[in-house]
Amino acid sequence: MKVDVLTETVITAPCERVAAYAADPAHAPEWYANITSVQWQTPPPVAVGSRVAFVARFLGRRLAYTYEVTDYEPGSRLVMRTAEGPFPMETTYTWEPYGEGAVQTRMTLRNRGEPRGFASVGAAVMAAAMRRAQKKDLAALKALIER
Repeated sequence: MKVDVLTETVITAPCERVAAYAADPAHAPEWYANITSVQWQTPPPVAVGSRVAFVARFLGRRLAYTYEVTDYEPGSRLVMRTAEGPFPMETTYTWEPYGEGAVQTRMTLRNRGEPRGFASVGAAVMAAAMRRAQKKDLAALKALIER
């Protein structure tokens, strides 16, 4: 079973500001509740080909994985992929101006992949947990940027 979870929020801040903050992996532990550390494996800033190692806790387990940036349009879209571990995943962020005067940003966060081995047994549970976590993470990002 494939997992495909899409969440979104509207943040009261210009698109460029939201995208610049959210696209910088160094900020991830500040707004992702489950990410405990980030380490660049290539020199910053973010660009296609950048590699970043993450350590997270999810469903009571420690996960270590490395994302590679496969698509990056500053201020518009960021796509990262990992092929490691029991759950190869692709994460996509999009940002677009929203509302009158473009003082708000509509941000989407999409995680999709296909669990392998033991992880595939709980794909439906994993998707529900991911959806809850993503909603909380976007709410934290919104609060942080709107502060």
